[in-house]
Amino acid sequence: MSITSRTILGRVKRLRGRSGIRRAVWAYVRGAPGTYVWLAILFFTTVALHHMSPDFEQEFLRQRSTNIRELSRHPVRVLVASAMWIDGGHWLPYVALYSVFHAQSERWLGTARWLAVCAAAHVLATLISQGVLAWAIRDGLAPQSSVNTLDVGVSYALAGVVGVLVYRIPSPWRYAYLVVVLVVYTLPLTTAPTFTDVGHFVSLLIGLACYPLAGGRARTRDPERTAVAPPG
Repeated sequence: MSITSRTILGRVKRLRGRSGIRRAVWAYVRGAPGTYVWLAILFFTTVALHHMSPDFEQEFLRQRSTNIRELSRHPVRVLVASAMWIDGGHWLPYVALYSVFHAQSERWLGTARWLAVCAAAHVLATLISQGVLAWAIRDGLAPQSSVNTLDVGVSYALAGVVGVLVYRIPSPWRYAYLVVVLVVYTLPLTTAPTFTDVGHFVSLLIGLACYPLAGGRARTRDPERTAVAPPG
């Protein structure tokens, strides 16, 4: 079997194409270090959950939940720990969500400002939603056992980032995006809302309120160039 120069050139081009894709992916990941470190932590904690028995998993996560009981005892610990676990054990969907929303936000805002949005949404939405739940328990609208409910995950931070990204999108698409996300996060509130639905909506509003962190970033930071350009 003879190998022609055309065959060799074709293989070289394919290798170059694959190499270019790998470089582009690596540049994208390198431009959002916080996003992918967080995603890596979630991978390992999700693997750990799959090695736990169902009963042990529930109790383990409950001790790391931002429920009323744990917040009253160990507020800082559970606020941090709850953001390192995924309730449900499915990691791959978060790869897509983090790459589309978190990575874009971090590459645009920079790691510090992105982290500030995530922290504000996660902490404030947790406290507000648990406050709503406490009010519901006091008025008999929720059972007393709700003080120990399971509440872990990263969805509040994600909703906050979804909100702040409104300012990343140019007009007129910005308004279409805003309408879509408002519908997505408001609709659950119209039909038997849970404290989690309240938390998601509050997180979105917090993200929208983070405009001061986003002001002027589109003019001063080009995420495509920032990921590959040397500092300075």
